[in-house]
Amino acid sequence: MLAASSQMAQACGAPPQAVIDIDANSYYSDSHYSIIDPARKARNEAATKPVSDFLEVVARSASAYQAKLNQSDAECSLSWLASWAGQNAMLGRMTTMQSYYTRKWALASLALSYARVQHAAASDQRQVIEAWLKSLADATIKHSDQQKGARNNHYYWEGLAVAATGAATGDQHYLRWARNMFDYAMNQVQADGTLPLELNRAGKALQYHVFSAEALVFVASILDVQSEPLDRLVKTTLDGVSNPASFEQMTGFEQEVPKSTPGWKLIYDRHTALSPNGTPAKAWTARLGGDLTLPNPLEHLRLKPAA
Repeated sequence: MLAASSQMAQACGAPPQAVIDIDANSYYSDSHYSIIDPARKARNEAATKPVSDFLEVVARSASAYQAKLNQSDAECSLSWLASWAGQNAMLGRMTTMQSYYTRKWALASLALSYARVQHAAASDQRQVIEAWLKSLADATIKHSDQQKGARNNHYYWEGLAVAATGAATGDQHYLRWARNMFDYAMNQVQADGTLPLELNRAGKALQYHVFSAEALVFVASILDVQSEPLDRLVKTTLDGVSNPASFEQMTGFEQEVPKSTPGWKLIYDRHTALSPNGTPAKAWTARLGGDLTLPNPLEHLRLKPAA
């Protein structure tokens, strides 16, 4: 870990030019948004790669700092964050709905990574970074509140982005907005633990339950909320990962099944004081701030991880 941390510091380098405008694109080709067009998917990945690469470096250096408290790792994350903050990154033109989606996913990652290094930040870094996170959260809320369509997984991820910003900056306005989102989402959970709008995703219904639960589990931990509907959603989703037969019966489509238990189960277990059954095979995602085996400072823990 020490060697990896040192390599991260050396690989950090100067922050890249900020992305101001986001020109992403949708890549599904059917009415259920379940079949990916490879060419459109490749175009979107190329268009958003500068953002994804930025988030990856920030999350890796922030996680490395939390693990070993090497100041150079913190400075990597903080200098990159401050650079993009000073350029008002991602506050320009959003060309499509996918551009807005990209920005809110990015905000969740940024705020959760920042929380890992926040106490190592100088006062001027905190000021510029937190002002930027709030501007991104304001833009996320504005776009969300203007939408008249269905409130599905995108709304849940907007809630996570805003909740993480509120918790990291201490601004109750954002936490209240996120709580309203969470309450709405819990009212969507059916008696069988499913989300109707995500069931409509045909062969990706299970995948989108996993994706929805990922955001909602983290929001619950940030807000320190225990929720029986969330417990139902988590159980149904994890049961589906183990055996997708119920989702295939409900949807009439063969399901795309995750290869392993999702990493967010670690967050759920820590917050609900359940004993985790091993570590998920994939416990890293920049979108959730990096290494999920390291409790994020924004989590409310009931079960502390083993030493």
